[in-house]
Amino acid sequence: MATPAKTRPWRLLSLLIFIFLGFSVWAFFPGTDSSIRLGLDLQGGTQVVLVPKAVAEGAEITEEQLAQTVEILRARVNGLGVAEAEVTTQGSGSGSAIVVSVPGLNQDRIVELVQQTALLDFRPVWNVYGPTPALPVEGAAQVTAIPPVQATDNSPEFQAQLAALDCTDPVVTAGGTPDDPEKWLATCEQTGVTKYSLQPAFIKGTNVTDATAQLPQGGVTWVVSLEFDSEGASALASASTELSALPECGSGAEPCNAFAIVLDGVVVSAPRFNEAILGGQAQIEGNFTPQEAKDLASVLKFGALPLTLEPVDVTTISPTVGNDQLIAGLIAGGIGLILVMMYLLFYYRVLGLVAGASLIVAGGLVYSIFVVLSKTIGLTLTLAGVAGAIVAIGITADSFIVYFERIRDEIRDGKSLRQACDTGWIRARRTLLAADFVSILAAAVLYLLSVGSVRGFAFVLGLTTLIDVLVAFWFTHPVTVLLGRSQFMQNGSRWTGLDPSRLGGVSVADALAGKSRRKRRDEPE
Repeated sequence: MATPAKTRPWRLLSLLIFIFLGFSVWAFFPGTDSSIRLGLDLQGGTQVVLVPKAVAEGAEITEEQLAQTVEILRARVNGLGVAEAEVTTQGSGSGSAIVVSVPGLNQDRIVELVQQTALLDFRPVWNVYGPTPALPVEGAAQVTAIPPVQATDNSPEFQAQLAALDCTDPVVTAGGTPDDPEKWLATCEQTGVTKYSLQPAFIKGTNVTDATAQLPQGGVTWVVSLEFDSEGASALASASTELSALPECGSGAEPCNAFAIVLDGVVVSAPRFNEAILGGQAQIEGNFTPQEAKDLASVLKFGALPLTLEPVDVTTISPTVGNDQLIAGLIAGGIGLILVMMYLLFYYRVLGLVAGASLIVAGGLVYSIFVVLSKTIGLTLTLAGVAGAIVAIGITADSFIVYFERIRDEIRDGKSLRQACDTGWIRARRTLLAADFVSILAAAVLYLLSVGSVRGFAFVLGLTTLIDVLVAFWFTHPVTVLLGRSQFMQNGSRWTGLDPSRLGGVSVADALAGKSRRKRRDEPE
């Protein structure tokens, strides 16, 4: 007599259905973009050519600085959630150029993102002024240079330059030039409404360990939250304790309890210290939009550039592969899927239908998750990613074959179908997990050690392998168990693919006949 099944298939199926519906609603909710973003090779995008310049005038540009700049830029553009960005160098030394190619995205946004040096510092406010230049002072030089205007002390010459600074000029408020944190600074707010005289910095951007954009609970504007290392936290505590004891001030007043957050020589915001900050955390407030806050957090999180960058060419680039190759890749994947399903149907009969349904469920889940990731982290799909998804078809089919062959082995050993579905799964899942773990490990290593389209291939391969594990555990196994409990499957018809006589075992009818003969033989005459 067959032992009862050890699994609760409906519970696992219900959980998978809930997950599938959740991702589907998220991906295809009316009024939202339900498409998958395509990479440079399939869609094209924006290309920016940047000429690097040394921060210190007359200094040589080294290969190490170029390599560091490329890594920071790559982290910035991918930190926006844009996968498959390409950052390369052309030439070497002072004659070099850096080429940044990003799928889609607004051209102005790309230039602004990659051009920022991202040298951040926190400075006490010495005084605040109106944006326009003061009346000319006799003997003072007219200042036309962009910020930063700096001096070693608050000298009359520095005050004269400060007075001549015009914050209504967009060139002045554009910034882009790092300042020396050890010197006094005369500069403008990025909106151009206020001019500042700032003391030397008490915290440098190198002390920032993390930056995140967030909307505070109950707030209406986005902020950028910063976390500092131990040195920065100590300096923040000391400066906030000292400045919070000073009175508030307005334009033209004496030193006050305000401090300025300066990014690339321009003031982003100038909040006040109302109390000492001892936790090593701070916030930048500047009436940011969600996108501006995320961009600023990404720039600060990945560090300052060792070079200043000047854009010399911004162009829209065409796809390198195009729609024809994408369609060809999808057709190849479809043909491969059909051939795999035909083989499974021919060899496993009814169980082949289970495998086919599992492949369809896995495909639907992969597509929904791709759409969700395109919406949330800006995942882009290149032709290499399509290849990764096609390779995953074989990995998924392997999982079914391992399980089904284990069931057939158990039946050959004389076990009933219901017993075979349970004991076969216990043995098959170890093999399945070991094989998928190797694939995931290979994908992870490839992702960490590669860049560009190869990284996209590794990401898609790893993601689809994880989905294979999910479908095998929460769909293929439960459905097979439910089928194993049906009378049609237990009768051992040849259409089930589990006919014991075909597998070298004993059919149900033969087993009953043999039991009847043994019973008659044992009865007394």
